[in-house]
Amino acid sequence: MKKTVLIVTTAITIGLFSNSLFAQTTTTDTAKKAATTATASAADSTKDIEATLANVAEETTLVSATKAANVDAELKGPGPFTVLAPNNDAFNTISKGKLDSLMKDPAKLAITLKAHVISGKYDKAALIKELVAGKGKATLKTIDGQELTLSVKDKKLAITDSQGTTVKVTSFDTPCTNGIIDGVDGVLMAK
Repeated sequence: MKKTVLIVTTAITIGLFSNSLFAQTTTTDTAKKAATTATASAADSTKDIEATLANVAEETTLVSATKAANVDAELKGPGPFTVLAPNNDAFNTISKGKLDSLMKDPAKLAITLKAHVISGKYDKAALIKELVAGKGKATLKTIDGQELTLSVKDKKLAITDSQGTTVKVTSFDTPCTNGIIDGVDGVLMAK
């Protein structure tokens, strides 16, 4: 009986000790991840929008498109801009033929890309403020005067262009020296 009690006591002690050690390790790992994220955000805030996008592996199609359409120079400008950045997966939702056609027509590509650039800096809080002021809907203008309508669909911020194409915001507030980048799950097809 004494042997059983000793074994149970030892097992409980080891269990408590390992839980305590696991909690400390988890806290340290979480702190390291938070520090890494903060460092990445701080590093991005020292670059303009185009340079920040160029450092994101999931944005290679967008970066290639901005260069092909000569929109990259504009995204290096003083701004401020809010860029709704479709990632590579978002571009893959467009048929290959249509995407190839767009990439070969710089003028049309520029119009499409500029539909993703809002004049002014709108972080998540500013977008929410616009939605509240508009009682659930808001309209913002792109750098070339197109109107984008903001609303909430399925508990996500949705943005609709003049053609009726709707994308949802997937990430917010990547800081840049001349504005901010928000990720979206699709490509707005401007007029």
